[in-house]
Amino acid sequence: MPYIYCTMMLERKIALIVNPLAGKGKATQIAGLLAGKLYHHAVEYTLFNGEWPEHFNSYTDAWIIGGDGTINYFINKYPDITIPLALFKGGTGDDFACALYGEVDWKQQLDLIVAASAKPVDAGICNGKLFLVGAGLGFEGEILKSMNAIRLIGGHFGYYLAVLRKIFGFKEKRFKISSDDFNCDEKLLLVEINNTRQTGGGFLISPKAVINDGLLDLVISKPLSLLQRLKYLPIIEKGNHLSLPFIKHVTGTKFSIECEQIISGHMDGEMITGIRFELEVLKGKFQFLY
Repeated sequence: MPYIYCTMMLERKIALIVNPLAGKGKATQIAGLLAGKLYHHAVEYTLFNGEWPEHFNSYTDAWIIGGDGTINYFINKYPDITIPLALFKGGTGDDFACALYGEVDWKQQLDLIVAASAKPVDAGICNGKLFLVGAGLGFEGEILKSMNAIRLIGGHFGYYLAVLRKIFGFKEKRFKISSDDFNCDEKLLLVEINNTRQTGGGFLISPKAVINDGLLDLVISKPLSLLQRLKYLPIIEKGNHLSLPFIKHVTGTKFSIECEQIISGHMDGEMITGIRFELEVLKGKFQFLY
């Protein structure tokens, strides 16, 4: 931590918030390394490992160590938090941390956070629950049912294997989707509403998404044959799919989505179920150091 940053940090009192279950112990390990750095530079902090505080009234920052599920739990537990937040990569899926900091290790990330000023970041809300990465319905929900495999292997590769397991037998569902400028009523393979460019540990489903533009990005795919699914999966993974004829991409502030039956889905990698989903962007909901 450069000297000039250390001087800036002396005025801070940091809450280190850890999910001990995240990343098969990775979050706890990183939290210990961060605590050691802060202690070495005489920066005041409190480590909360598992048992989190009721509020953050006496803190200047909250640094969360975990994955997308951890930050999702955090923002829903503290929906009105106003102090600057930071998120260190410590989970199975770290899509939101990647959106903030890119592909960096914890030391590089620490330098970025110490030097950063707080900036507003949008959140989404779906049926009353907040999210930061996004929500996926239908196919994404089926993938999440293989979560044990995803967590065992970890990250992008685990998610990719789960996709391959489900891609052969998944049957498209009928969706009704409406927003101010878009309506559809048809069977769809993919229904994604995202705040970040990537989801699923690195799949660039919404490559044009921006976390502070006041918009959500809807990406849908029409039905595909098995061979087409296998052919286009790598293209979708790399974010080169928006111009394909079976893909539709629109942005908006609100979306209403209804399915003909109860379906599974995910929100920031956490399972959700339902028939009707009301989604809306909350512009500049949280302040993050990035």
